[in-house]
Amino acid sequence: MAAEQRKLLEQLMGADQLMGTGAPSRNAQLSITDPKVCRSYLVGTCPHDLFTNTKQDLGPCPKVHSEGLKTEYETASAAEKAKWGFDFDYMRDMQKYIEDCDRRIDSAQRRLEKTPDEIRQTNNLLKQISDYTKTINGGLLEISVLGETGSVAQAYNELHKIRTAKHQKETCERELKNLQDTSGPSGHQKLQVCDVCGAYLSRLDNDRRLADHFFGKMHMGYSDMRKTYKKLSEELKGRPPPVRHHDDEDSGWGGRSGGGRGPRYGGGGGYKKRGGRW
Repeated sequence: MAAEQRKLLEQLMGADQLMGTGAPSRNAQLSITDPKVCRSYLVGTCPHDLFTNTKQDLGPCPKVHSEGLKTEYETASAAEKAKWGFDFDYMRDMQKYIEDCDRRIDSAQRRLEKTPDEIRQTNNLLKQISDYTKTINGGLLEISVLGETGSVAQAYNELHKIRTAKHQKETCERELKNLQDTSGPSGHQKLQVCDVCGAYLSRLDNDRRLADHFFGKMHMGYSDMRKTYKKLSEELKGRPPPVRHHDDEDSGWGGRSGGGRGPRYGGGGGYKKRGGRW
């Protein structure tokens, strides 16, 4: 909605008015290669437009969103687009926000992990269950041998040991299940972390609540961004970014571009990719 409202205002007032006061005539004459122009907006969707009115709202983009320049870019030839290299800026911009999201996901996941004491208790219970299982299996084999030799009294004694071991094993299994259900800061809530947007999800949520999440603005925004980033990185693989002149230094490789500051990247579209969250 915010993006549509911005387009309408731009048509009515001009992009320079939306950027504020200072140099309206200068902003009105921006060229497509001007570093003040949002290149993510030209190529695709500016990240600032994806998450408005969500927990990850990035606020307004500090760069110019010009519908006229976007149309100019869309109608430009493939050779011109390759010369400008704005798709590299767009990919770098998306990479910045994807990596920020991945860090939040990793941090949220760590908060759900067991404490050292809970890990120790779990390991102890697993060992006890294993020992009781061995005792039971060994006892059953012993009873079989004693039965063949007619040692009835000894067989009954072994059977009593087996029953005791089975009872203790069942007790440990109940304790282990209870520990697994309640361990971690949010175990009683049975939370898990969405590996696309980093939001907490409850395993107890019904289908409607899960659908509200997966079709919500924040989840869809990160999902679309990840898919676009993957597709663009495959298209640019092996293609070096264009050489930028000195007057493009403000928005060159390693500088600011597209409304955000991203990590440096080398030639050939060699972007770092975080684990399979596409």
